[in-house]
Amino acid sequence: MNPLTLLNSLPGALAQGLIWGIMAIGVAITYKILDYADLTVDNSLCTGGAVAAVCIIGGMNPLLALLCAVLAGALAGLCTGLLHTVLGIPAILSGILTQLALYSINMHIMGGKSNLTVSRTQYQLLLSSAKVPTAILVSGIFVIAIVALLYWFFGTQLGCAIRATGNNEHMARAQGISTNRMKVLGLMISNGLVGLSGALLAQYQGNSDINMGRGAIVIGLAAVVIGKALLGKRKNFALRLLTTALGAVAYYFILAIVIWAGLSTTDLKLFSAVVVTVFLAIPYLRKKWSAHHHAKGGSAVC
Repeated sequence: MNPLTLLNSLPGALAQGLIWGIMAIGVAITYKILDYADLTVDNSLCTGGAVAAVCIIGGMNPLLALLCAVLAGALAGLCTGLLHTVLGIPAILSGILTQLALYSINMHIMGGKSNLTVSRTQYQLLLSSAKVPTAILVSGIFVIAIVALLYWFFGTQLGCAIRATGNNEHMARAQGISTNRMKVLGLMISNGLVGLSGALLAQYQGNSDINMGRGAIVIGLAAVVIGKALLGKRKNFALRLLTTALGAVAYYFILAIVIWAGLSTTDLKLFSAVVVTVFLAIPYLRKKWSAHHHAKGGSAVC
């Protein structure tokens, strides 16, 4: 285990972490702000990558391709939202149904192929794994711009309505907020960001694959809980978004270390599940231990 090998892999982990961090911010919008368990992201990520790849291959400017990917992801979120709000399908099932349908849709987008190559030698790309410093710069700029834009948006009346819906839906409805519309809008914003992440990822890795979003929700949740651990007790909304993205970076750093240490790549999904489980369990166990400790202290005083 050569330490130089690990050091050489960290810039690539940073670039990938920032790209996945955009997806993690999208997950945070539904999971933490809207209080909605959305599983659409496992395939809306691929939708963004597929749309971007097809647009770039067709000669479109890569920036416009990103915009198309955002719109495609937002449409996926719209479908999930309508299934839940109009048809009354539970949140988890609505996401699963959209995710299931997206697999076939993504195959059609890519012309029936499971993989589309967008080589940097053939097409103009914004970032590439062959130029990691540029990829870090570009993805970093996107993360900062998204955090700034969302910080502004969620401070507006509309953004506050989405936050109120997630915080207390009944109270929000009593204040005259259309909570169903806020849920749909929140899902569209979330999956639009996931689509953007997929488009950047397709350019970075040089291809769009039908399975590129498999397990994305696990990575997103890992980033959210790691970001919360990094943030501590600070409540600043912009910092919450930024540390969520940094949580994805931390996740990929941990992943790089684990691979360097010799873990088989076939075990990475298991490792991801364990990481999420540990970080989700720590706050509960800490609270339980604290309550037990205070109870023992109280009984000792008596």
